[in-house]
Amino acid sequence: MIKIFYLEKKIKYKFINKKILILSLTHRSYSNIHNERLEFLGDSILNFIITKKIYKKFFNKKEGFMTRIRANLVNKNNLFKIAQKLELNKYILLGQGELKMLGQYKVSILANTLEAIIGAIFIDSKDIKIVENIIKKLFFNYKNNKKILNIKNNHKDYKTMLQEYLQKIKLPLPKYYISNKKGKEHQQIFTVKCKTKLFKQIIKGIGNSKKKAEQKSAKKILIKIGLIKKNKIHV
Repeated sequence: MIKIFYLEKKIKYKFINKKILILSLTHRSYSNIHNERLEFLGDSILNFIITKKIYKKFFNKKEGFMTRIRANLVNKNNLFKIAQKLELNKYILLGQGELKMLGQYKVSILANTLEAIIGAIFIDSKDIKIVENIIKKLFFNYKNNKKILNIKNNHKDYKTMLQEYLQKIKLPLPKYYISNKKGKEHQQIFTVKCKTKLFKQIIKGIGNSKKKAEQKSAKKILIKIGLIKKNKIHV
């Protein structure tokens, strides 16, 4: 219970029913009664509150622009970074198999647990305003998210730019696939190949996540066709 007290201090919410918080921290590898239903609820609530914030801030922008902002805020990597700030790895309940595989450091497990906690806060408080205030503190006080919400910094990412270019010239969308993956589960390096109808050559991108590797391969293609300069930053 002492550990839970420290987590409550970090998320700035004191649970009336501690069992709900414990359930939100319980991975399916630990028990048949686990946090997946809370994760489902938390995911929906998070998307709703983030969408509401974006709609108010960018009400005069197109849907595609707002969709990109939301995707940058609620993607698994961003949730993982916030979960790391909360040190959720110290509180997650995992089965022995997952512990041996260092599951407490996995992007998906940490991100999903954060969503489950959001769902748990809603169930415990029965007040969407309380959940909204906590999400604002967790998400909008985070330095990286402040940059995302700054309109001047919200350029299109490389994958979106490539996709829109191909659509404009009536070519099929690019295909991305993982050609290599190495390293431990929480420290993996991905090699992604990108295939387009622009040219026969298949372009590779390497990164510490599938998403980053895809972005790098798309960037290489954009440079190759002269759509961006080599040193230009869009993300």
